[in-house]
Amino acid sequence: MLPFVVRAPVPADPRTVTTVREGGEVPPRALGLDPGAVEAVWRAVERLYASGIHPAMQLCVRYRGAVLLDRAIGHAVGAGPDDPPGTPAVRCTPDTPFVLFSACKPVTAMLVHLLDERNLIRLDDPVCEYIPEFGTHGKQWITIRHVLTHRAGIPNLPSEAMTPEVLADSAAVLRLLCEARPVWRPGRELAYHAVSGGFVLGEVIRRVTGQDPRVLLDETLRRPLGCRFFTYGLAPEDLPLLARSYATGPRPPLPIALLMRRALGRSLEEVIAASNEAPFHAALIPSGNLVATADEMSRFYQLLLDGGRFGDVRVFDRRTVRRATCEQSYFEMDFTLVVPIRYAIGFMLGAEWFSLYGPYTPRAFGHIGFTNIVCWADPERSLAAALMTSGKPIVYPELYWLWEILRRIGAACPRERGRLIQG
Repeated sequence: MLPFVVRAPVPADPRTVTTVREGGEVPPRALGLDPGAVEAVWRAVERLYASGIHPAMQLCVRYRGAVLLDRAIGHAVGAGPDDPPGTPAVRCTPDTPFVLFSACKPVTAMLVHLLDERNLIRLDDPVCEYIPEFGTHGKQWITIRHVLTHRAGIPNLPSEAMTPEVLADSAAVLRLLCEARPVWRPGRELAYHAVSGGFVLGEVIRRVTGQDPRVLLDETLRRPLGCRFFTYGLAPEDLPLLARSYATGPRPPLPIALLMRRALGRSLEEVIAASNEAPFHAALIPSGNLVATADEMSRFYQLLLDGGRFGDVRVFDRRTVRRATCEQSYFEMDFTLVVPIRYAIGFMLGAEWFSLYGPYTPRAFGHIGFTNIVCWADPERSLAAALMTSGKPIVYPELYWLWEILRRIGAACPRERGRLIQG
């Protein structure tokens, strides 16, 4: 325990702050799995929670469509490192909503893919065909595919846009994007679009459907999946239910802090504080402010794993899912994140070794969210999972236990080579 690391207080016995969804988990043996291997997953969660880095954590794992784990640990609010004394402690449960941050990008991407499936757009259409005022300063060559694959050349919003007040004004953000100049030729370089791309995609959805993107999300995903939340932002009356985000861990070194400021337009502390406030949740930020539970996100990935069908409801054509998760860049250097990442059309992909989803996950697809939120599906394991965390560290010693959670999930669910998306 290093003295300069910000941590939350945790109880000696993590079981006192653990909640398992009643009647929600299928016994491992009924699924042909080793109970000890499954329990080892939760032991790894407890070890990470014991570090104090994440005041609240939530995990939902689906295997072959059945819920294997659906649990939460810690406090949604009241036990964080910067909570004022006397703040009531509220337990985190499997029904507690979390801000997804960038882990919501695949949801927005699939709405765009759905418009293509319905023959309302084409991914290789220039954005300016739908947003004419966007086609300035060379941006007339930017296609929807460029935006989805982080090759549009507009990776960052102007810093003046990165306030809750401006982000809540979609028209103001759009004006800034239309006035922006690409930092390089569209399609030429890979650079993660942390916030900017989502606003472009959201506006395309609005222009094509004539409706707020929240309406399309509600009609096509939230209601068919049976979700309570799963929407951009939160209604004011639901804000007390939210798992509060906290700045935890060691303060990031200057190069990493500058890198994050460049990607997010604000300091880490400012971004974290804003995500807890009502203006952030009143805004429509298609690349950053979806709110959902781990169960709801695992439902979304189960839908994709089953080829676009959830139960008796068909949401996407199987070919749409296959196209969306098809590799577009193979370990190419990302000039925003400064690491090589495999990308699909709206998703981050796994790999054998250097993977976001644990070892031996070359077919996995999903996304990470600021900072230790991980949501993904692995067709080779018939696995759909979501891990939510409320601490927002960057680099910290206990990061090993996050990796251990992912590794243990992969070990508990056997890999079947060659298995593809079903449905």
